[in-house]
Amino acid sequence: MTSNVSGTPTGVQTSRRPFATGWTVLAAVLMIFGGAMAIFEGIAAIAKDDLIVVTHDYTYKMNTTGWGWIHLILGILVVLAGVALFTGAVWARAVGVVVVGLGMIANFLWLPYYPFWAIVLIATDIFIIWALCAGTTRTD
Repeated sequence: MTSNVSGTPTGVQTSRRPFATGWTVLAAVLMIFGGAMAIFEGIAAIAKDDLIVVTHDYTYKMNTTGWGWIHLILGILVVLAGVALFTGAVWARAVGVVVVGLGMIANFLWLPYYPFWAIVLIATDIFIIWALCAGTTRTD
């Protein structure tokens, strides 16, 4: 099969949905921003345990330093996945969905510590997963 100048095989039409593509770029930017915020949140929880209010009757009890390490590591992974999305690679989308899904679970478990911020991040993570799954399609 021959290719044209743009690299698309001749005879294959590429159906690009600019709406979904634009949302994917926004999702990558949100991942970088959200990952950076998770990194700062993790550093704050590691450095200063008394900054975070701890509820004593919560099912998923963990030291705030442990939560800080979880958020720090996930934040770094989310930032790296967000940067990789700018390459347009399919593997970056898959990694992004997995890492953001893990971040969503971590924020759900983080609800008693920072409820409003956790809910905002969960909603953002839902949007990011949608945007990464919508993507662009090829039709033959």
